Amino acid sequence: MPTPTLSFLRTAVVTALLSAAPFASLHAEDPALDQQARQQGVPVDELRAFAEVMERIRGAYIDEVDDRELLESAIRGMLYELDPHSSYLTPDQFDDLQVTTTGEFGGLGIEVTMEDGFVKVVTPVDGSPASKAGIQAGDLILKIDETFVKGLSLGEAVELMRGEIGSEIELMVLSDGDDKPHQVTLERDKIQLHSVKSRMLEPGLGYLRISQFQNNTGDDARKALDKLAKEDTLRGLVLDLRNNPGGVLGGAVEVADLFMDNGLIVYTQGREKSSRSDFNAKPGDRLNGMPMVVLVNGGSASASEIVAGALQDQGRAIVVGNRTFGKGSVQTVLPLSKDKALKLTTARYYTPDGRSIQAEGIEPDIAVDVVTKFEVREDMQVREADLPRHLNNENGETRDDGKRQSLAQEDYALAQALSVLKGVVLARNNDSR
Repeated sequence: MPTPTLSFLRTAVVTALLSAAPFASLHAEDPALDQQARQQGVPVDELRAFAEVMERIRGAYIDEVDDRELLESAIRGMLYELDPHSSYLTPDQFDDLQVTTTGEFGGLGIEVTMEDGFVKVVTPVDGSPASKAGIQAGDLILKIDETFVKGLSLGEAVELMRGEIGSEIELMVLSDGDDKPHQVTLERDKIQLHSVKSRMLEPGLGYLRISQFQNNTGDDARKALDKLAKEDTLRGLVLDLRNNPGGVLGGAVEVADLFMDNGLIVYTQGREKSSRSDFNAKPGDRLNGMPMVVLVNGGSASASEIVAGALQDQGRAIVVGNRTFGKGSVQTVLPLSKDKALKLTTARYYTPDGRSIQAEGIEPDIAVDVVTKFEVREDMQVREADLPRHLNNENGETRDDGKRQSLAQEDYALAQALSVLKGVVLARNNDSR
């Protein structure tokens, strides 16, 4: 770690070079100061070259460039050269990152898409300002306050709809079946982004989908499991982490902990040997050891790989799908002055068996090829059960091929994960007899 004296000396040298550049010869040197700086490891020649380049740009570039823009570009370039995940965050980018990690922002509570240049409402969130104002799925938003939506990108339109909690916004909305649009005035409120969804795939076989890891994902996943348990007696679970880009480390640890009674979940290791941090499971497996399948693909990264790797190494779940992305590094957000921040890679993480998945990923226990819906429909033979008004089986039993086939057509990988889960459940039932 640099000493306070060294940090002060580096700052003094940079400040002196940059402030002196416009007014004095860049080649002028103070041998005594240079020697002292070099003895402390300060790269004097490189700093002088930086100041000289900046001055040449000031004097010779075709357009005038603001000094602050040049310096911010230099900062971005410095971080860009470190790794793909370290970056310099402007105030707006810092705010967006906080929205992603907390899952909360001031807005209207609608999921939207673009259609024919207008914003189309996919669904309003229950209890949100949009829902209370009567906005329905399929409504078109033509104007946001004084700005017409036509010509805006979806991101620009969404940004206009977000704002401070309690502030008002006026939308021009055209509802399905109406000839004319109408004005709707709403008050922005705190909106919670939901990263967890759940449902029953078959009786006793649950499905838990996590799209990203936020600060509240652990609690949301626990509530979803409780809801599934109330619907039916759970005998197994598919945990879907496909296309989950990661997120908050703490959220991943909490989710993995839901399915473990004890043991190491993950550990991180920084540059110093003393910087290792272990994250262990607490007693209390939410599923009491029942069979689990974790579904992953090439879009499963970072925090989702932590969960998959922990459950795989601890023998708690079978991992099905494709090799994951392979992002095995940890980023720390370091706030700076004036609402700016630094997102800096500070550690690597390792699975319980000590595997670093950096640029390697998690290999699934059972690989599932990526297929299209057309490829799934290879069996086009008509069976008796497909005929209208067919007689039912005399024993009162009917194969559920229609449901199984529709799941395979809709989501082949999930259908395969379900088949694996059913096999494990059956094998365990046979062993217990």
